[in-house]
Amino acid sequence: MSATFTHRVLPYDGVNEFLGGAVPFLGDGLAAGDRVQVVCGVGLEHLLRDALGRDAERVEFTDAARWYAHPTRTLADCLSDAEAMDGEGRRLRLLGEPVWARRGPLEVLEWQRVEAILNVAFRETGAAIMCPYAATLPPGVVAAGRRTHPETVRGARSVPNPGYIDPWTFSARCDLEPLPPPPVHADELKVDRPDLYWLRAYVTDYARRTPLPGEELQRLLVAVTELVTNAERHGAPPIVLRMWTDGAGGEPAFVCEVSDAGRWPPDAGFGLVPPRRAEAGTCGRFGLWAVRLLCTLVQIRTGPAGTVVRLRLPLPGIGDGG
Repeated sequence: MSATFTHRVLPYDGVNEFLGGAVPFLGDGLAAGDRVQVVCGVGLEHLLRDALGRDAERVEFTDAARWYAHPTRTLADCLSDAEAMDGEGRRLRLLGEPVWARRGPLEVLEWQRVEAILNVAFRETGAAIMCPYAATLPPGVVAAGRRTHPETVRGARSVPNPGYIDPWTFSARCDLEPLPPPPVHADELKVDRPDLYWLRAYVTDYARRTPLPGEELQRLLVAVTELVTNAERHGAPPIVLRMWTDGAGGEPAFVCEVSDAGRWPPDAGFGLVPPRRAEAGTCGRFGLWAVRLLCTLVQIRTGPAGTVVRLRLPLPGIGDGG
């Protein structure tokens, strides 16, 4: 495809600024025969339908709360759509307003990382993505939006964004803060020779003493299997599994981490971008991408002291500790 991938931020303060950037973007896509999709809330959908008139019938409107449900799954689904359109010689044109409200700080950080990483993942698809950011959002969210989008929209024009930084640099900054140490009540198991059957039974027994839903437990078991296998193959002993429940920051979660004494190379990728087939099984890349698909939040720290991969799965509601 001859089209070049674009990823633009649309900062707006009021209806006129929103429509002034969104309508030309969508109109250009309809005129070019693109697959045009809008992901937003009900209010913006009504505004766009009124502004587009009959052309709105050719636009796919999707509810933002449903679409922006899980960072890695949303990235994977959207990338699949973009690649499918590219294979047909067409372009995916997406206007998507991320959902920032009612998310905790850790989840906000992961969605900001996705905004950065899609500049790598979509690079060869020819997709056109525009992300509206309302002036009423927290200043930190708006500032991050300018760092994760190569271009800024001003009316019908787009200009290079001087605040944009390299996606991998942005992602590394997301991981600068050390992880809080496990609580004293965390369940701990040293894994000498992984027997995956008994390991899964051990995790199941602990998890069933918490409010973790059954569907999330099944995802956790697959994820833990991937992490322990990866630590055994590519890490260094000791391998330690820890589990606990946590209500920090108002985000009740089942927490599970696997640590080892190994250090990942700088190009490990951290499972943030879907691996090519030739990469599957190397440096844990395929496994970590699968783990990110399975779990709500995946935090990774690696350095001279070793590597920790920490999973956080949402709980229906708990108090601090557990």
